Amino acid sequence: MAREPEGFRAFVTERSPALLRTAWMLAGDPHTAEDLLQTALARTWPHWSRVRDQHPEAYVRKVMVRTNASWWSRRWRGERPTEDLTAAAARSGDPSQAVARAADPQHAVPEQLDLARALRTLPLRQRQCVVLRHFDDLSVAETARLMGCSDGTVKSQTAKGLASLRAVVEQEEQVS
Repeated sequence: MAREPEGFRAFVTERSPALLRTAWMLAGDPHTAEDLLQTALARTWPHWSRVRDQHPEAYVRKVMVRTNASWWSRRWRGERPTEDLTAAAARSGDPSQAVARAADPQHAVPEQLDLARALRTLPLRQRQCVVLRHFDDLSVAETARLMGCSDGTVKSQTAKGLASLRAVVEQEEQVS
């Protein structure tokens, strides 16, 4: 059995929550996110001695973005399980209650699930750009480097992704 690389366990313990959040936003559901993060960490392990003194979190994010892209291109996405219908009915009640629900921390989870659902509607590159730029707060240049594309691509894909998210929110508000 291979010896554990020095500092790897501490990195995983410290940075996993933030990396899991990124994986969840990229993958669209918590189970796939856990698999994505675990795969990225497993792929980072053999390179840890080279990566640990540079930017290990950026390296893991890059592995997650690339792995997610390869999974995305292979995965069939024809059907998706729906949410609990009773929870949807409770959320779509009186619009005047929306402010009260938003202020209540108990309602944060359904809003996060709404965001994840909205993110899943975006094409892969747009979702990656929005997640890396706005949830991980990376610069355009950092995002471009992680995704292996130009700054202009990041800017255009982010703009398109945000416009699509706004349209989804507006559509949901009209339905409510």
